[in-house]
Amino acid sequence: MQQKLYDYYSNIRRQKIDWLWFPYIPYGKLTVLQGDPGDGKSTFILQIAALLSKGRPMPDGYRVAESQNVIYQCSEDNLADTVKPRLMDAGADCTRIAFIVDNGERLTLEDERIEKTLAATQARLLIIDPIQAYLTQDYDMQNAIRMRTVLGGLTDIAGKYQCAVVLVGHMNKSSGGKDLYRGLGSIDIAAIARSVLMIIRDKENPALRYMIPVKSSLAPEGCAIAFSLTREAGFQWNGLCSVDVNALLAEESDQRSKLTLACKYLDELLGSRDMPSKEVNSKMSRMGIGKRTVAAAKQKLKITSYRKSNVWYWKFPARSDPEALTAGGKADE
Repeated sequence: MQQKLYDYYSNIRRQKIDWLWFPYIPYGKLTVLQGDPGDGKSTFILQIAALLSKGRPMPDGYRVAESQNVIYQCSEDNLADTVKPRLMDAGADCTRIAFIVDNGERLTLEDERIEKTLAATQARLLIIDPIQAYLTQDYDMQNAIRMRTVLGGLTDIAGKYQCAVVLVGHMNKSSGGKDLYRGLGSIDIAAIARSVLMIIRDKENPALRYMIPVKSSLAPEGCAIAFSLTREAGFQWNGLCSVDVNALLAEESDQRSKLTLACKYLDELLGSRDMPSKEVNSKMSRMGIGKRTVAAAKQKLKITSYRKSNVWYWKFPARSDPEALTAGGKADE
């Protein structure tokens, strides 16, 4: 039988978009959730999974029809001592949150076990955290054709089971501006995703974070959603926030530019000799770079600290020093 060469849109039946959380996470489509490591992406999406498992409203009041099953696939945290406690702290119904057992066979985005588990659990939300961990060695996130093939298959599965798929991704520090989602790799990752969300810290209050929409193909962009993470109180929803999303993105871009500049200055300052940390911060301050940015640059460059004659010094790890005692991320004077 000869296949059709063409058809008319008049023969296509219009379908309504269903939403897990309007206008942020649609059913049957891919959503990307991105941000810097440590900014709370996993904690945020686990809180969403917990609400869905109990059929509770989303943080802005959007109502979920009923309790739903979730698949949370995580490669970076231990299931017993990290993921399960986080779910319990979030009030999740753990009988509704599943994971795919790898049995020593690494799971990838093209693995048939994903569809089999969706069919068996009837999960309405699949979370892959992070996307980078579920790409095989022959993947290249910059390869547009390869990524379109992989994510196209995942999109088909999402549509087949009307399951929302959220891909959690680490940001590339060199990205900036409105196109921050490019930091994930190929622009086609963001092109295929119908929604791209980003977690950003408040620069004045690091405990306060914002989930902001970067791309929204199926609905008008939503407002920022605020939440806080503190050692004392743990996770708390702050709900809808009236912050200027474009201003936040511009500020984030400016912060990334300052980080690049800070790395350059540190390389110049410590390129030939170790230097007291107070002197480093003083020089950086005179250049208009704050302590928080300097600390981030120190960590990025893997600069280490050591104490000598009650004075803290910074040095590049390439220069060995028998008195070096601390890693670059540890606080010093």
